[in-house]
Amino acid sequence: MKKYKLILGLITILISQNACREEYLNPSAASEQQVINSPDGLIALANGLQSRYTSGRLGAIYNAVAAGGLTTREFRVLNAGNVDEIALEAGLANVTNQNSIVRQLWTSCLITNANADIILANADKITEAGTRSGVVAYAAIFKALSLGTLAQFFEQAPIKAGENAAFVPRAQLLKEAVTQLEAVATLVASTPLSDKFKLNIAPGIDIPNTIQALIARYSLFAGDYTKALEAAGKVDLTKRSFFSFDDNTRNPIFETAFSNRNVIEPVSATLGLPAGLTPDPADKRIPFYVRTAPGTTQNLGAGFATANTAPIPVYLPGEMLLIRAEALIRSIATGGSPNNVDRAIDELNKVLTKKPAADVWGVGADLPAYPGPAQAANVLTEIYRNRAIELAYSGFRLEDSRRFGRSGPSVTGERNRNFMPYPRTERDNNTNTPLKDPD
Repeated sequence: MKKYKLILGLITILISQNACREEYLNPSAASEQQVINSPDGLIALANGLQSRYTSGRLGAIYNAVAAGGLTTREFRVLNAGNVDEIALEAGLANVTNQNSIVRQLWTSCLITNANADIILANADKITEAGTRSGVVAYAAIFKALSLGTLAQFFEQAPIKAGENAAFVPRAQLLKEAVTQLEAVATLVASTPLSDKFKLNIAPGIDIPNTIQALIARYSLFAGDYTKALEAAGKVDLTKRSFFSFDDNTRNPIFETAFSNRNVIEPVSATLGLPAGLTPDPADKRIPFYVRTAPGTTQNLGAGFATANTAPIPVYLPGEMLLIRAEALIRSIATGGSPNNVDRAIDELNKVLTKKPAADVWGVGADLPAYPGPAQAANVLTEIYRNRAIELAYSGFRLEDSRRFGRSGPSVTGERNRNFMPYPRTERDNNTNTPLKDPD
């Protein structure tokens, strides 16, 4: 977040326009033609993707974490004046198409995706192969993150920006995310990233490992278990990949929520899990994620949101192990070996028995191995429990709750919605918006 700010100062990306309009660059700054015809302009536009996706209360990260956590009992609202958070906590019909968190999540993802498309369409203007390879890979990562996040929260969404952009089912969003990532995996393997790219892009994201991690994540969500298993196995679990922040571009979860007692916080050390799934009191991940003895002015939330400058992982090693465990179990129904249950338990045990010091991020349960029955349904339940703990505050709980068939949506269920309504701003400007909002 150092050198690239000097470049970003030359080009201002307009972030407040309606997400389904064709023009995304500020007409009072550099013109789109000036940006896309300049290698430095395209690098700056690529850097802007991370800012658009991550920054502040308008970015996708805070809104995905808040929406996912409030609809699945992971968080509680601290101040009734936060009416949109209160609506998500209540769920059901209380979440309307005018909810600002839903709108900001939608808009951030669509604008990030649209700017990624501009970069991908014009990357051939970069003549140096290693720089072009890096810019294309970086743009594809943020395109995949945007489409994948939309698929977690909405039944349908546009893949491409434009007037009256067409909506496609979430399965197609996930497929497109994986397709883009697979293409750049091949490109990066054949054309290593240049020093110019590495010096001028925001630090933190390990591109080769992130590509495979996101292929694994979105393949799992799409039900392609063979691909999820293979990609998760390619990720080097000793390497970090993260969104970086500083005192100007701050960690959005800390800045908005965990630095105060005014917005949201974890419900308790249970992380909102129901009886039978609550964490083991000896689980060392709980004191990592939850302040178990907070002061009167301290938020319960900790984890990766303890300071303005704290980095947020793009993925965790434990996520990859749990993807492998889940994919092994679920693939049995499509012809996988019954021995996959034992293999899944082996992957699960790598998460359960891992000590914090053995994890590159310090996330470790340090518990005994799985003691339950070697039955697919029981192992899946344990995988769900560990995803909720290992990946706390990641925004995955709503996606996981649906996929694992947890109770809801209802007032008393483990989730209070299945999907978010399409924002009013989209409905008013795009005649292709589905007529009925999902529940």
